[in-house]
Amino acid sequence: MRVALLYPPLCDPTAPYLSVPLLAACLRRAGIDVLAIDANAQAVSWLLRRDTMAGFADRVRARFAELDARPSLDLAGQLDLVQTFQALDAAQRTPDAVDQAVAVLRDPVRFFDPTAYDAAVRTVEDALEVAAAACAPLRIDFTSWRTPFSLLDPDQIRRDAAPDRDPFHAWYAGPLANRLRAWNPGIVGVSVAFPGQVQAAFAMAYAIRAALPRAFLVCGGPAISQILLRLDPKRIDDVLGPFDCAVAGEGEDALIDLVRAAEAGDRPRERLITTGVQDLADLPAPDFTDLVPGPYLSPEPVLPYDAARGCYWGRCAFCHYGPVAQGTARYRERPAATAAAHLRDLSTRHGARLFYLSEDTLSPRGAKALAAALGDAGGGIRWATDIRPEPSLDDATCRALAAGGLLAVSVGVESANPRVLACIDKGVRVDQVEAAVRALAHAGIAVEAMAFTGFPGETTAEALDTIRWLGRMRPALSLFICGEFALTHGSRVAREPASFGIDEVWGVGGDVLRSGLFWRGRTPGPDQRVDEAVERLSRRWRLRSYPWAGSLSTAHTLLWYDRDGPAVFKGWPRAGSARAVASSADASKGMGGAGPAGAPPAAPPVASGLARLPTPRVPRIRPRYDVARIAEQAADADAAIWNELVNERRQVSEAAWQSLAARIPRVRPRPGRGR
Repeated sequence: MRVALLYPPLCDPTAPYLSVPLLAACLRRAGIDVLAIDANAQAVSWLLRRDTMAGFADRVRARFAELDARPSLDLAGQLDLVQTFQALDAAQRTPDAVDQAVAVLRDPVRFFDPTAYDAAVRTVEDALEVAAAACAPLRIDFTSWRTPFSLLDPDQIRRDAAPDRDPFHAWYAGPLANRLRAWNPGIVGVSVAFPGQVQAAFAMAYAIRAALPRAFLVCGGPAISQILLRLDPKRIDDVLGPFDCAVAGEGEDALIDLVRAAEAGDRPRERLITTGVQDLADLPAPDFTDLVPGPYLSPEPVLPYDAARGCYWGRCAFCHYGPVAQGTARYRERPAATAAAHLRDLSTRHGARLFYLSEDTLSPRGAKALAAALGDAGGGIRWATDIRPEPSLDDATCRALAAGGLLAVSVGVESANPRVLACIDKGVRVDQVEAAVRALAHAGIAVEAMAFTGFPGETTAEALDTIRWLGRMRPALSLFICGEFALTHGSRVAREPASFGIDEVWGVGGDVLRSGLFWRGRTPGPDQRVDEAVERLSRRWRLRSYPWAGSLSTAHTLLWYDRDGPAVFKGWPRAGSARAVASSADASKGMGGAGPAGAPPAAPPVASGLARLPTPRVPRIRPRYDVARIAEQAADADAAIWNELVNERRQVSEAAWQSLAARIPRVRPRPGRGR
């Protein structure tokens, strides 16, 4: 029985994620033949080619011309007109720039030139903008995949998988399908780690089903597990669509059982297989055969590893993470000696110096044991992880961690207001968080702070306490994010809303996958003063959106820390906003040049690489429609419709949106305007 394992778009293309290598290792240890495919990295590599982007650019121009030529536009047409018009400049620039952008991101010298790096990142983000506009009304980035009615029901999932709605369809149906036909697997497993991958996973599965009608398709992973575990059991068959079954929970043993059953001629009758937790001491190291080296957008490999799973605290009221129905999974650690041996072996085999320990959190005791097992200076290995800012992280412990190769940590600050932190049930005081952060930074470890505002009952003054604390702690912080609270299904706040001052929690009718969760509290909503304070604070760092250097816990950020030290992102003006990149820490859980650490340069070096390319001339286009006016009016009208559907009717469907949109006056071209 041959098995193909796939990790779907759209996610971080700079490093492999952990799930497929670990599943592959377990299957190979059991004597099962495996083909591992990072479909995310390969699909992004296919997208970032001149010929691919030229095709998408032509589609954007043709789509805009068709919309602009219409005698009038309804609201949907107005929104599409705005999206395609806004992508025209990028459509002109990107095809000629994209090959060199990829080359810069893989070049060990130009990668660290801030000007060339920024230009390359802009080009990649332009490419996503163009690809999305070619499939308007799609919006994509490396953390999300959105259409107006994304994931509402199985029919919408299938519609969004159509060739004109999915920019990767040609890759699924072409290169991917051809490779799978040649391999001829009996089972195809798709690991879905993050919400932004769900739609693409289904679209890819539909294409695989067409190419390999007899293959057994199974999906699993945290994102799909959370959806299926909260789903009405009567809807499982309908929702799984192209998949024969799904595994909800940790899937290593379950996948081996499926293979053995298939080899015996048994076809599982259950569409949903629920599992418990794995014994980490029994798991092999992840196997990156077929994956590394690969088409990753990085100059050297940064590999993920799971030294632990679950969360040993497990009480934070806002948290729901991993393949579990609520909260977090039970905490387990690999033996430190085993983990150290795995890291050394992976380093030797793949030439990797840097590792990201991809887990909910690693206990300070476990981190110290791993550092000791790795030996002085980590034995040449440097690593990063998430860690709770606890009193046990004193000066001596942090020095030991640094001596054992710890390069960077992300710490959950959450709030710097004592009352709010107590309501969150973080289990530490603000002064203890501050002491841990300072001890880590003093040891030379890059410290990234994760915080958020808007927790139920939080006042504006309490939110500003957190932002002022982040500013005061800047000397000790390498990076930060300050997001906005979002209610998630499996969190304690969602399960016990009255305990947190929430009057009402609701989903909307028509949302079969229960992807949206809404709430109404007893305190006012977001305050513009908080957003403005975060923006001012952001100017004191060089922040970038996920997964680029300057976002939390990413391969690129670790590479820059390793080369230039913990202060590297405080050396020149900012590139982004902590609000804009607030999802980086959650997304980075999926991660999954040598040289002495030093102070960053006072200013970016002379531009090189992409920065010296001439800017392509963009043809002047005189739209028949007043696009600027339409952009503002259409956005306001669309927001009003969604407010009525979600907050008043509490029932969502494409038909309902169209009915309300029909009340919006159609717009007509400006008199006498030609293109």
